Amino acid sequence: MSQAAFLSAEQAAALAESFGTPVFVYSEAELLKRAEQALSFPCRHGLTVRYAMKALPTAAILRLFDAQGIHIDASSGYEAERAMRAGIAPDHIQLTAQEMPSNLADLLEQGVLFNACSLRQLARYGELRPGSEVSVRINPGLGSGHSQRTNVGGPSSSFGIWHEHLDTVKSVAEQHGLRITGMHTHIGSGSDPETWVKCAQLGIGIAAQLPDVTRLSLGGGYKIARMPDESPADLRAIGARMLSEFELFEQRQGRKLHLEIEPGTFLVANAGALISTVIDVVDTGAQGMNFIKLDTGMSDILRPSMYGAQHPITFFAADGGERPEASCMVVGHCCESGDILTPERGNPEALAPRMLPLPEPGDLAVIDGAGAYCASMAARNYNSFPESAEVLLGTDGTPRLIRKRQTLDQFLVNEV
Repeated sequence: MSQAAFLSAEQAAALAESFGTPVFVYSEAELLKRAEQALSFPCRHGLTVRYAMKALPTAAILRLFDAQGIHIDASSGYEAERAMRAGIAPDHIQLTAQEMPSNLADLLEQGVLFNACSLRQLARYGELRPGSEVSVRINPGLGSGHSQRTNVGGPSSSFGIWHEHLDTVKSVAEQHGLRITGMHTHIGSGSDPETWVKCAQLGIGIAAQLPDVTRLSLGGGYKIARMPDESPADLRAIGARMLSEFELFEQRQGRKLHLEIEPGTFLVANAGALISTVIDVVDTGAQGMNFIKLDTGMSDILRPSMYGAQHPITFFAADGGERPEASCMVVGHCCESGDILTPERGNPEALAPRMLPLPEPGDLAVIDGAGAYCASMAARNYNSFPESAEVLLGTDGTPRLIRKRQTLDQFLVNEV
C-alpha cells in the first residue's frame, strides 16, 4: 500500500474533507525535530540559527521557530516587515537583500540588522548610519548546488561582493566610519562536508582581513533528501569538520568568531506536504502516455517546472482499494505545457514518466517535500487559481488552519 512521509490515507482524507484541496499541511513534530538539529550545529564560540523565511514565511511557522530561539534571515524589506508583524523582535531579523528597500532607514531605526550585499549597498548604509557597525556579504569565489540555478557562490553568481573587491570594501567603510563586525557567505544547496570546509576556509580567510569581524555567517543551503535515492547534508558532520578551522582562526588572529547558519529548506522542506485531488486521467494512445491531472500544479508548486525538482507523489484510492501500476506523467491544472510535476531530474524541459498506481478521478495525491519554496514560490494566481490553504498538524495530531484559502475577491481587490 502507498505511504506518504507523515500522512496516512485516513489523515489525508480527513484533512481534504475539512479544508478542501489543494491544501498544504505541515508537521509540527518534524518542524521541531529539524529546529533541534539546527540548534545543535557544532560550534566553538556560540551559534545563531537564522531561518531563511523565504522558504515558508507563514506567520505561524515564524512564531514556531522564534519560540525555539531561532532568528530570521529576511531577503527583502517586505519580508523584514512581515516578520515584525508576526511578532518577531526587530533585532532578531537580519536583512540580506538583492534590492535595497526604500524604507531601509525606518527598518534600521526599528532595530533590524543589515547585511550589505554590494558596494553600492554598503555606501548607502554608510550614508544612513555613519559611524555604526555593519555586516557584509562576500562572494568567496566558490559555490555548490544541485543545479546552476541554486548555486549562489562563485563567478557566475551575482550574490554578495566579489572577494577581490575587499580593499574597496575597506575603503568605503573607512569613508563612512563603519566597523565591519559581521561577515556573511553563502554557497548554495550542496551536501558535501568537504565542499563546506573549503568554503568555510575561504570565508575565514577573508574574515582574517577584516579586523573587526567577530560574527561569521556561513549561510544556508543544507541539502535535504526528498527522494529515496538522494543524499542529505549531515549538519553535525559539516559542523564537526569546521570546528578546527575556527580554532585555528582564534589561535592566529586572537579573536573568536561567533557562528551563524541560515537554513531554510533544511528546516521545513520535509515537514510539508501538498494534498491534491485527481481530477482526470487521460492517455495519448498506445504510443503515448498516461497523464494524471491534479487540482494543483505550478500555481502551488513551481519547483519541478523551474528546476526539474523531484517530489515523492503518493496516491490514496478513494475506495481504499489497490490500483494497478502504470507508467504515468503527473501534470498540473494550469493551462501551461510546462505545468509538469514529474519532469526529468534537473531538466524541466524533459519528461520522466514514473511507475505509479494508476489512480481514478476522486483519489487523493500527496506530494511530499512541499514545505520549502512551494507555497512561498508558486506561480500564484496564474489562470486565476487562488492561493491554497495551509494547515499545521500539531504534535498531538490536531490540525489547525494557519492560512485561509484565498478568495477571488481578495486577488481582485487592487484592480481599478
